[in-house]
Amino acid sequence: MERERAKNGEELPVSEQSVGILHGVGQKTREALSKLGVETVGDLVRLYPRAYQNRGDTMSLSLIREKLADGETGPFSAILTVAAAPVTRTVRRGMTLTKTRAFDETGSVEITWFNQPYIVSRVHVGETFRFYGRYTWEYGKLNLNSPVTEAWREDVPLADIVPVYPVTAELKQKFMADAVAQALRLTEREWKENLPLDALSELGLPTVGYTLRQIHRPESAAAIGAAKKRLAFEELYLMFLSMAQSGAAAKQPSGALRFTDCGLDEFLAALPFALTGAQARSVGEIAADLSGGKLMNRILTGDVGSGKTAVAEAAAYLAVKNGKKAVVMAPTEILARQHYADFSRLFEKLGIKTALLCGATKKKERNEILEGLRADGGVDIVVGTHALLTEDVTFGRLGLAVIDEQHRFGVRQRAALFEKAKNVHCLVMSATPIPRTLTLAAYGMIDVSRLDELPAGRAKTSTFIVNESYRERLNGFIRKQAGEGRQIYVVCPAVEEREREADAEELSNLSLYEETPETAPMKSALQTADELAHALPELRIGFVHGKLKSAEKDRVMTEFAEGRLDVLVSTTVVEVGVNVPNATLMIVENAERFGLSQLHQLRGRVGRGSYQSYFILVSDTKSPEAQDRLKAIKSTTDGFEIAEYDLELRGPGDFFSEAGAIRQHGQMNFRLAAACRDPVMIERASYYAKRTVEDDPALARPENAETARRLAALGRKEGKIQN
Repeated sequence: MERERAKNGEELPVSEQSVGILHGVGQKTREALSKLGVETVGDLVRLYPRAYQNRGDTMSLSLIREKLADGETGPFSAILTVAAAPVTRTVRRGMTLTKTRAFDETGSVEITWFNQPYIVSRVHVGETFRFYGRYTWEYGKLNLNSPVTEAWREDVPLADIVPVYPVTAELKQKFMADAVAQALRLTEREWKENLPLDALSELGLPTVGYTLRQIHRPESAAAIGAAKKRLAFEELYLMFLSMAQSGAAAKQPSGALRFTDCGLDEFLAALPFALTGAQARSVGEIAADLSGGKLMNRILTGDVGSGKTAVAEAAAYLAVKNGKKAVVMAPTEILARQHYADFSRLFEKLGIKTALLCGATKKKERNEILEGLRADGGVDIVVGTHALLTEDVTFGRLGLAVIDEQHRFGVRQRAALFEKAKNVHCLVMSATPIPRTLTLAAYGMIDVSRLDELPAGRAKTSTFIVNESYRERLNGFIRKQAGEGRQIYVVCPAVEEREREADAEELSNLSLYEETPETAPMKSALQTADELAHALPELRIGFVHGKLKSAEKDRVMTEFAEGRLDVLVSTTVVEVGVNVPNATLMIVENAERFGLSQLHQLRGRVGRGSYQSYFILVSDTKSPEAQDRLKAIKSTTDGFEIAEYDLELRGPGDFFSEAGAIRQHGQMNFRLAAACRDPVMIERASYYAKRTVEDDPALARPENAETARRLAALGRKEGKIQN
């Protein structure tokens, strides 16, 4: 669209022009900004601060000393006069220290800057500055390292609350502040309202102009709160708007397939178990959809181990029985292979041909599968990953599409599947139990089936919370479980030590103060596997993570599934798609770094057989909120109850942008919606989105033009986000 307008000689609005038009932004800077998702001037306006520094709350040095004695760590702000000329000395190659002393009427402080020799020319004896940073009391004196230093004049006020932006190694805070200021100035006349005016009135939300000014140049903490509330609602509204458009399109009745034979006796006889009441109810709902003359558009949501696969198999069986083919799309190769193993084992008994199509499928086998997917081909059901979306994959007589872990696929990816075959029944599945509030809001235009009971015979998994002092006992318990012939998972938050949380997590945590989380250093899978190999040399230990090549990952997972490994050390790659009934123990390192729903997913990897199983969370966190989250996991195994608690604690972003810092391709980037814990706000965002789509499905009316532009901008970004 932008290229077409430029080609026609139409000048683009400033907000849609490249950030390269800004002063001081060259090619290298553009590349650095691109890493933050900033391509246009408008993107920069929508790059919100990740935190704020309250530099205006100045204190005397004596008060700072009292607060340090009470255990507070700051940062603090003080207005001080320089007492001594700064002196720089080199302590080693690449390291300089610049020192001075400053005072007020209540005391003095020693100030040190690291690798900032230019301070000597900027800070002089007798001058007054506002010093903001972390003060410490050491060796009987007050110290301050590398503070923010601002010249102080009573007639020239300084900003009280200063934004802190996400940056990269190439970008500095001062540059980001200047660039954002330019972007705000250049685009201000283009800001137009993209929310329904009655929504602003009903919920007391500020206008877009006030919001963008206050989020970047806040006058007060209250102004930040109002801006955050508005932006959270806006993100929810746009997300639900996208879902409502997809749902409305999927419910079109014209040309819908009507399945006339929905008998399941043969299928049920082939199952090695009896369906639970919830499974039977869901299968009945699906059969009614398929025979009702309208396209099915249903989500199947259920707790870990509730039996969603069997329900999907029943739907696929009905498609084949009515002369159609079925496709099952999973987000990872591991999960696709797991589904294929389940489907092929069952349908082989019924004479139904299944196939697996992944990126690793060899060319000859791939060609055979593609041939089998034609209308007269012999493949009835194909299970696969994103490989199903490539151009050369075509379907003949496709009647049903099953999309697993649907929140991990973008709108475009789902649309790409349905473009291959019109008028296809759709069943999406989610292993994350979704709170009723979000189910009603997000899926109000989609029918919902809930699996709210577990199959009989499942042993309850015992959950424990321990700290690092239990390490020797944990190793002993691993040895004991392995000695009894059982297997063990050890899950870590990172692959290697140098990994840090991604910007996505920081972006979702707008706070008034810049804080350092009270948490232990992040344990890596590589480090943990090495430590276990030394501590338990008699055990067979494997190591797997998402960065491994598919063949290597599959090899290790297969070895574990077949019992040729005692311990599997991994990242959250085992969160879904791993079914090893012999695994009875999972240990999660740095458990405070995982979301509640993610921890519940991980717990579902054990307790899948008849043996007593254990889920042990290792954490040294001092954060009360993190401790409460871990206690919530220990107190219940009900996934829906956990999901409701997670919604209250962390907001809806967890359910649509799982897991934490990991961004999947095609997901909307929740920056503030993740902080929304208000069910009314979520429900009203859904209500207004659905009403907008009902009134103007294509968003073609003038009053919806800005909303359509914002959705298009999000779609442009969606296409650029990769795993």
